[in-house]
Amino acid sequence: MGAYRADEDYDYLFKVVLIGDSGVGKSNLLSRFTKNEFSQQSKSTIGVEFATRSIQVDDKVVKAQIWDTAGQERYRAITSAYYRGAVGALLVYDVTRNVTFENVERWLKELRGHTDNNIVIMLVGNKADLRHLRAVPLEKAKAFAVRENIFFMETSALEAMNVEKAFTEVLTQIYHVVSRKALDIGDDPSALPKGQTINIGNKDDVSAVKSTGCCSG
Repeated sequence: MGAYRADEDYDYLFKVVLIGDSGVGKSNLLSRFTKNEFSQQSKSTIGVEFATRSIQVDDKVVKAQIWDTAGQERYRAITSAYYRGAVGALLVYDVTRNVTFENVERWLKELRGHTDNNIVIMLVGNKADLRHLRAVPLEKAKAFAVRENIFFMETSALEAMNVEKAFTEVLTQIYHVVSRKALDIGDDPSALPKGQTINIGNKDDVSAVKSTGCCSG
């Protein structure tokens, strides 16, 4: 089996939330990253949905638990439970619909009101494949991201452009934040205060993970 590790075998578990107006492509970004799928049928997400995928950062396996807004954003009713424990966020707008970019500021304010200061945020301009319909200039979004001190990337879930890159960058940056925090308190990451939003997930923290009953190496 070589270096392959089973999905349950990970070093860190990070919760990442997807936020932004309805119809900007959050669900397709999620399915592209976790399953490499894209659906032409645009249907609203119903019920809280999340998907997971593990990536390697340095020599660690980082498992992402990525939450989708479940259509709640239509009713401006995203609950604090949705944000709880999130250490990363992708704030998504549609490059062809200026109103979705205008609402980014409100989303950012809500996100920051519900999460830890150390949360890693990436602004994502999705549907970048629709070049002829572009309504939000790249430079405008870039300037906003610089001003707010957040990351920025344009993506296309349809063409699979930068989707992998956006999620991987967020997870890598979270890992660096967590590593720095761990260093501040000595070399035992699990010694982080339990009340902190940056929670180092290990297998013991996740009740859904069954004991693999095996193996070292």
